[in-house]
Amino acid sequence: MRQQFQTRPELDEDLSLLSLDEPFAPFAVPVTADPQVSIVIPIHGKLAYTLACLRSLVRHGAQTSFEVIVVDDASADDSASVLAQVDGIRLLRNQSNLGFIDSCNAGAAAAHGEFLLFLNNDTQVTTGWLDALLRCFAERADCGIAGSRLVYPDGRLQEAGGLVFADGSCWTTGRFESRDAAAFRYRRATDYVSGAALMIRREVFRQVGGFDARYAPAYYEDTDLAFAVRQLGLRVYYEPASTVIHCEGISAGTDLGSGMKRYQLINQATFVDKWSVELTRQPPAGTSLERAMRWHSRGRVLVVDAMTPEPARDSGSLRLCAILRLLDEQGWSTCFLPDDGRASSEEIAALGALGCEVLARPQTPALPHWLKQHGRELHAVILCRHTVAGQYASLVRQHAPQAKLLFDTVDLHFLREQRAAELSGSATLARQAETSRRGELALIEQSDVTFVVSSHEQALLAQMLPKARVELLSNIHDVHGCRHPHRERRDLVFIGGCGHPPNTDAIRWMGTEILPRLREALPGIRVHVLGDVSDPMRCELASAGLEFHGRVPDLAPWLDSCLASLAPLRFGAGVKGKINMAMSYGVPVVATSIAVEGMQLNDGVDVLVADDAAAFVVAVVRLHDDITLWEALSANGMTNVREHFSMDAAAAALQRTLG
Repeated sequence: MRQQFQTRPELDEDLSLLSLDEPFAPFAVPVTADPQVSIVIPIHGKLAYTLACLRSLVRHGAQTSFEVIVVDDASADDSASVLAQVDGIRLLRNQSNLGFIDSCNAGAAAAHGEFLLFLNNDTQVTTGWLDALLRCFAERADCGIAGSRLVYPDGRLQEAGGLVFADGSCWTTGRFESRDAAAFRYRRATDYVSGAALMIRREVFRQVGGFDARYAPAYYEDTDLAFAVRQLGLRVYYEPASTVIHCEGISAGTDLGSGMKRYQLINQATFVDKWSVELTRQPPAGTSLERAMRWHSRGRVLVVDAMTPEPARDSGSLRLCAILRLLDEQGWSTCFLPDDGRASSEEIAALGALGCEVLARPQTPALPHWLKQHGRELHAVILCRHTVAGQYASLVRQHAPQAKLLFDTVDLHFLREQRAAELSGSATLARQAETSRRGELALIEQSDVTFVVSSHEQALLAQMLPKARVELLSNIHDVHGCRHPHRERRDLVFIGGCGHPPNTDAIRWMGTEILPRLREALPGIRVHVLGDVSDPMRCELASAGLEFHGRVPDLAPWLDSCLASLAPLRFGAGVKGKINMAMSYGVPVVATSIAVEGMQLNDGVDVLVADDAAAFVVAVVRLHDDITLWEALSANGMTNVREHFSMDAAAAALQRTLG
């Protein structure tokens, strides 16, 4: 009620709406002979809104090809004559007023695109709106319908997907909330989406018989369509990356007792009669909205890490994003909380595309307070890294006693610290490693399940804590394939920045000992370091052949053109994402014994192992000169990723753990 009656500007200037008062002058809408999407706009009068809608399509366009079909439902004004002057649209005219449903079905029957996009004429689209809906279909194989985030002209959220209750009543999620609230910025399955901006495959629309005429002239046809699509085993998705401004009520008003709006109550009874069996599986009327939103999920899972994952930053982030994606695919309602409280708008959107809600400040309180409020809703809590788990494991037990406590080590910190201490001979590091060992082992004993990334660490913990349940959940990679032959490749890459101590040591060793000897054997060869490196270190290691590029947005161009990837790590733990990533592109790897530990790799078969500078030189020269060896390592490396570091292997581990 406060949001409804709060005084606010009529228009949000950030939305940059087009004026309804702009004098008409002929214009053109983009047209193509072979559109992927057919945008169907039914109209009945309200010419100013229709023109603004069409102008917004021109203004924002799309990467994909589309056609625009306007169905004039016997408008009493001069819509037909004016729209005839808009080049590029296909104008269909009903001889009599047939209503919204018949107009939409007529437009769909005339469409040429693989996809149909039903769009109200009292809407204006925004940049990227159409491409985002198509991405939803591309990234969700079970997507039957995708709907946009609808916002009011004043900027408030109008709809973030719709809910249907057991009595057939409906509610639009997020109504009157801030449109950028993180709670409504993640892609999720929902009961239905509004026909104001709804995308469906043309073949699926034909298969279910289009909009059901029994709801004529309008209302509940979009809800009915969603239930029909769900009956096919497909899902309806709300897509927050697609934003459409909707002037709700312009077409039919808002009074449920008169005019077109009265059919909303009439058609509810029709809907209940048709879907009586399916409605028994919907939440009872009166169920809280937060619970109703997750009614069909398997349960709610909270994931906590030190900071928001950024796949371009480190392999741990890449793995965590893949885990979040898998949790969503397995039907869990997932939320992520960064312990530092920070998440940029871009990061919220990126995790939102994985179906994950981001709980960040200032909208979300610190974890202890959040657990007090929501702990009883959780099926499981995944705490990443011992620094995070050490703070919150006891709080999870206190406020979410029913939840499974899962400790994701990411890698065993104490093992990495022990090896660093041995390499440096530092007594201080040795004491730190012992402190970490005691802490990590205590957390493993306290947790229901512990995740490790390597079989070596799993075997080690089996000896140290035989009663603990330790699951292997390793790095997760897609296999991109080898896209360029040996003859088109040159130079070497090192993937990783100096935020990780083993990388810092490796870069220094590579620059001071390995590369100088390598350039004696292969003059002109270079090593490209892809990752954040401090300016002092760049100056310290400035030498011919060592090139620092910082964090790059895409590794593919480098991995498509380099001869090999180096992993000269002299200490560390866990599985090395830099090795997985290179092998996923068919790039042979030269690495130390510690770097390949627990990765099911064999020297000379799918990797070349080198533990001193001279051995690195010999290995690189072999790859340079021996095409047969290079091709064998390329193929076998991809096989290793496919067998041991795939989405399927990780999915099985999560399924075993969460049940």
